[in-house]
Amino acid sequence: MKRVLPIQFSMKPRVLSGIQPTGSLHIGNYLGALKNWVRMQHDYECVFCIVDLHAITVYQDPAELRQKIQQTAAIFLAAGIDPKISSVVVQSTVAAHAELCWLLTCATPLGWLERMTQFKDKAAKQESIGDGLLQYPVLMAADILLYKANAVPVGDDQSQHLELTRDIAQSFNARYGDTFVMPETRLPSVGARIMGLDDPTKKMSKSETGSGHAISLLDPPSVIRKKVMRATTDSNPAVDLENMGPGVQNLLAIHQAFTGWSDGQMKAHFPGMRYGDLKKTVAEAVVAGLEPIQQRYNEIAADPTYLKQVLRDAADRVSPIANDTVRTVKQRMGIYTE
Repeated sequence: MKRVLPIQFSMKPRVLSGIQPTGSLHIGNYLGALKNWVRMQHDYECVFCIVDLHAITVYQDPAELRQKIQQTAAIFLAAGIDPKISSVVVQSTVAAHAELCWLLTCATPLGWLERMTQFKDKAAKQESIGDGLLQYPVLMAADILLYKANAVPVGDDQSQHLELTRDIAQSFNARYGDTFVMPETRLPSVGARIMGLDDPTKKMSKSETGSGHAISLLDPPSVIRKKVMRATTDSNPAVDLENMGPGVQNLLAIHQAFTGWSDGQMKAHFPGMRYGDLKKTVAEAVVAGLEPIQQRYNEIAADPTYLKQVLRDAADRVSPIANDTVRTVKQRMGIYTE
């Protein structure tokens, strides 16, 4: 494959979002984030990060992490992220992420970090934690502020971290002068919220280890069908749109998200359908929806030189913006920059 030529940044609003290269990306990640990113890239100047520095706030097997970084990048491209108009960046390849994080850490009160819900929840589950877990939201703030992002599309679980980003930016601007762009908390458009197949009361998560919880974007058709056929439904024998449990709602949401059917089409097709047929219908919709992604992924994976070049070009493309931000912050703080 040919080298991806660098693009010129435009005057469009800039968006930044990212995913950790841990676990397996699943249909919830695709329908809730990646699919929206693909649409978004035509209207915004997009930087999509593979946030490996965030991943190592807890231990990762080095060989597995390296493989997951490459896999995640390939999935981004296979899902439709166009490297000619968007930047797919491995966080650690742009040193300014870590440098700005340290500068912001020195300007962020400890109490702000200790009240973060995710930190308290994770800390309560571990006997010993690294300092990186506490600084996680500062690194996230650095990611956003580094590129002067106007908006950051994330889920509800990250909304508190985005509010902290705004607090850090406002505090820094007040102390050192107008420096950072204030990002919007989120974009108005959000993707489908997909729940776990085994427990439809909980959001589908790539950190869950159960084999029946999530459908990986790289699962073969036979595995997809097996997982969907085992999905939790409810005690009714067939679909009743007026009285259905969360499991049935989740299966219908998955089908609609993959097929693009209107509410009218859903209401005309599914009432009275027995659950075995429902699951078969949903499974085939998922298989068909993932087929082109998996085909494209296999093409990219077969040419590692192309993927490396895409990531190298993206890092080269965004580094001037990132380095300029760090230089400005250091000058405002009085750090030597000559």
